[in-house]
Amino acid sequence: MRRLAEAKKLVDVWRGLEKEATDINELISLVEEEEDASLEAEIRSRLGQIASHLDELELEMAFSSEYDTRNAILAIHAGAGGTESQDWAQMLLRMYLRWAERRGYQAEVLDTSTGEEAGIKSALVEVSGEHVFGYLKSEHGVHRLVRLSPFDADHARHTSFALVEVLPQAEEDVSIKIAPDDLKVETFRASGPGGQHMQKTSSAVRLTYLPTGLAVTCQSERSQYQNKEIALKILQARLLKLELARREEERAKLKGERIVAGWGNQIRSYVLHPYKMVKDHRTDYQTGDTEAVLGGDLDGFITAYLRSGLGREDD
Repeated sequence: MRRLAEAKKLVDVWRGLEKEATDINELISLVEEEEDASLEAEIRSRLGQIASHLDELELEMAFSSEYDTRNAILAIHAGAGGTESQDWAQMLLRMYLRWAERRGYQAEVLDTSTGEEAGIKSALVEVSGEHVFGYLKSEHGVHRLVRLSPFDADHARHTSFALVEVLPQAEEDVSIKIAPDDLKVETFRASGPGGQHMQKTSSAVRLTYLPTGLAVTCQSERSQYQNKEIALKILQARLLKLELARREEERAKLKGERIVAGWGNQIRSYVLHPYKMVKDHRTDYQTGDTEAVLGGDLDGFITAYLRSGLGREDD
């Protein structure tokens, strides 16, 4: 039913564009017949709108995975480097929240682990909207920051790393099923800020999927039940991602390609000193407007990735 609704919606969009194109053609004919230039401004405006909409639809044709239409869970992890990397992880969290706001998506921070001095060790964000995973999957990988350190008395140049994971949200009816016997549930007291209630009661939850040993912890909510629900949602998304990776590995074996394990090198560099530049190493797309990028203007990078075909699944 979900796929049927999506197909109907897509047909309605194209039918609407078809009608708009017909209307514009009629206006153009009217201008030519009556030699009335007063409608030219309206025609140009409507042509611009339909061209912009077509460009966006063409981009969405790059979505080939059945999961591209789903919501996504974004996980950000600070790399080695202590406070520097933790501050960078927080900068990335702010960047993605701003991006979601610009796109009109809903973004909810599910869980955060704060750093000792500044920043965050990790964060989990649920992003909801149309084709969220299709767009955000381009952000999966290691992000590198080069800047003058605000935490160094000598203001030396530092390089920091953070890992961004993008997981398609699992759906209860068609996705990963977790048998109760395969799940180990542990509760403990939450650490860090959150008030006396969180720190005096065993509200934090750790779920371990026994067949793989995969574990997920959540302690951001006051209720143990809420934390368990969030942890289960994240665990299902991670298991779905593992299943997708397994399928991709199988396809690669059949095609005789070399399989590279691990995260590999950084996908994107953000340089704030000695010059300003953000460059994606997969597509070579780059810009000097670092403030705009860190403020959530990621569409140029996402579009370049999708148009390159890097995120496309083979049939």
